[in-house]
Amino acid sequence: MKIGGLQKLTLIDYLGSVACTVFLSGCNFRCPWCYSAELVLPEKIENQAEIEQKEFFKFLERRKKTLDGVVICGGEATTNPSLPEFVRKIKEMGFKVKLDTNGSNPQMLSHLLEEKLLDYVAMDVKNSFEKYSETVGVDCDIEKIKRSIDLIKNSGIDYEFRTTLVPGVHTEEDVEKIGEAIKSAERYFLQNFLPEKTIYGGFVEKTPFTKEQLEKFKEKISPFVKKCEVRG
Repeated sequence: MKIGGLQKLTLIDYLGSVACTVFLSGCNFRCPWCYSAELVLPEKIENQAEIEQKEFFKFLERRKKTLDGVVICGGEATTNPSLPEFVRKIKEMGFKVKLDTNGSNPQMLSHLLEEKLLDYVAMDVKNSFEKYSETVGVDCDIEKIKRSIDLIKNSGIDYEFRTTLVPGVHTEEDVEKIGEAIKSAERYFLQNFLPEKTIYGGFVEKTPFTKEQLEKFKEKISPFVKKCEVRG
């Protein structure tokens, strides 16, 4: 497991908690608008400075009185086989753990939930199922995505689903289909695409959706979920 980054304080990434965010290198998706190329592309990861695990845990030891939780994201954290051991150490120190995931590894997700190692899960639902592989840039097993959605909805812990909306990638019809896929979910967040240092340069030229367009997307999905909000 390679730690590619650490945000020492966040007040927005873990709802209701003061947390830090640890970024694990490696990802099995290639979403073209992704702004974390240094955590996703092997050639970028190779040149990315690594934070030793022992240094990370020393940091947590010093923050026991100031932090409530740890957000684990990537890349895609569930691609790391040693993730359960890593999370267990964090939990044993008394911190809550939030996992950000793309939902492509329900086996790992199920293990973490069964072991009660997670307090919050945030899953990115990339697009409507029929456009998933095209959207994430690799051949994606949709059944695994569906399984992760079900696991999260029935986990008994706090969770959210979210989608980063990209012009030319997402339509109102897509968002409505996402709503059907996560029907009755507790929370769903719409996030606007930001044209910054994307994996594929052409996406930097795209103009994000307007506030009015995002509100239309919200209207489409709101009937399917208990709470829907626009972020950013």
